[in-house]
Amino acid sequence: MTAFFKNSLLVLFVPTCLTVASCESNFKEVQKMGISEFTPSGDADSINLKYTDSGRITANLVSPKMLDYATVEFPFTEFPKGMHLTLYDKNGKQTYIDADYAVRYKITDMIDLQGHVKISNQNGEQLETEQLYYDQKNEWFFTEKKFKFTSPKGVSYGEGIDFSKDFKKVNSQKVSGLVQSSE
Repeated sequence: MTAFFKNSLLVLFVPTCLTVASCESNFKEVQKMGISEFTPSGDADSINLKYTDSGRITANLVSPKMLDYATVEFPFTEFPKGMHLTLYDKNGKQTYIDADYAVRYKITDMIDLQGHVKISNQNGEQLETEQLYYDQKNEWFFTEKKFKFTSPKGVSYGEGIDFSKDFKKVNSQKVSGLVQSSE
């Protein structure tokens, strides 16, 4: 009976080991299937896009590389090699934006600009920072990062600013610098 008992245990033990090994292998395959890969649905080099509204150019986007992730749950477009954007107001005045990296989130119409961000206009006003957000719907920029603002009136530095795309409305925080008064 002892030999029978040993053989029975061996018979029971071997299939269990095979089943566990098989399950582990299947589990690894299931894990691989569950990994979500961010693969762009679109990939473009040397782009030059013009945005229009009622036949009028409202923006011109130039970038050496664009990756479009339109099929993910929260779709976005990435500009990993930087971008240059020119915004046009209704009178044709231009605002220029440069960044080393940018991401545009399609659902919120927000653009996250990063790395040596510079925004300037034809009036000689310029803002420089490391990160800047642009709310396309409201045509509004903002950051909590340190910034340098240069205008014909002088140079100021601060940490935290928000402003309209034409610099007509500016709210800044923790500001220092020399600015000429018009009084």
